[in-house]
Amino acid sequence: MYTKFSTITIFLSFVLSVFTGCEKVNTDSPYIEGLSIENYPIIDGSTSTLPLNRVIACELLGLNYQWQENKNSSSGSTWSIEPKIKSSLKRKLDNLVLSSQTHNSFINLIDNKVNIALAARSMSPDEKEYATSKGVSLIETPIALDAFIFIVSPRNPVIGLTTENIQDIYTGKKLNWTDFGVVISPENPGYSVIQPFIRNQNSGSQELMDLLIMKDLEYIDLPIYKENLIFTMAGLIDAIAGSPFGIGYTVYYYNEFIIRPDISYLKTIAIDGVKPTEQTITNRLYPYTTEVYAVIRSDTDKSSMTYKVYEWIQTATGKQTISNSGYIPN
Repeated sequence: MYTKFSTITIFLSFVLSVFTGCEKVNTDSPYIEGLSIENYPIIDGSTSTLPLNRVIACELLGLNYQWQENKNSSSGSTWSIEPKIKSSLKRKLDNLVLSSQTHNSFINLIDNKVNIALAARSMSPDEKEYATSKGVSLIETPIALDAFIFIVSPRNPVIGLTTENIQDIYTGKKLNWTDFGVVISPENPGYSVIQPFIRNQNSGSQELMDLLIMKDLEYIDLPIYKENLIFTMAGLIDAIAGSPFGIGYTVYYYNEFIIRPDISYLKTIAIDGVKPTEQTITNRLYPYTTEVYAVIRSDTDKSSMTYKVYEWIQTATGKQTISNSGYIPN
């Protein structure tokens, strides 16, 4: 018999589900049999690959997601991929989809704290040395294209530099923008002095700078940098925007999809006569087109969900998922 007590019980259950977010959501993968949020591998990654990391998880677990603008950055706003799920499930997903930054992601993978790493560069020499000391080897598989780019303030009239120009700036051979044909207003003669910003050691963009541009060249005496040493990607963007004659570097995807700077805020310059665009990166015409890697330990069990996810990323569906994130599939 349907009683008053039954009505109250149903009502309380409804209220509890609304306010606690305890709604049951099916996360069984439509692509990998047996995969769900309960056995999804822990995937770490760099700052720039976090949107890709989340898109892969959402696609594999059948969850909806969207790009969201976050107006809480000193640079005005940033953009992120956000799953359209209740907070309780979001917390569970956040424990599986990490962003410890490039270096820490590699170390976590070597230490077997995570299952897969996504990074916009390959391992650095010291990371390889650490892996060897632990008796670990990693498999690095290119899955997408990115690019190493140079940025300046829109107030800086320079539109392009050569690789040699960049080397001259960061070795200290050239100290003034007038050396590159920039005409400086007589009212602001001090603005001719170049401010070369640099990232911290082991950051993804700094390793790319060392590998692609500087190679065996010596940087200008580091004490000169002081405040020009920047420890976050967002911090470097802010520093360049606030410095009319500064110069710095980042990766194309981070700049175009996460920062999305207004043309009055930041300017990307051409290198060796080619400006980084989706087309010049896809065709590898831009000289510093780079690769994004999915990385696993070589001792990963091939029957594990980790290996199945790693393989799926390389399938046609996986490549489409990479494209959905904004990256260019490799």
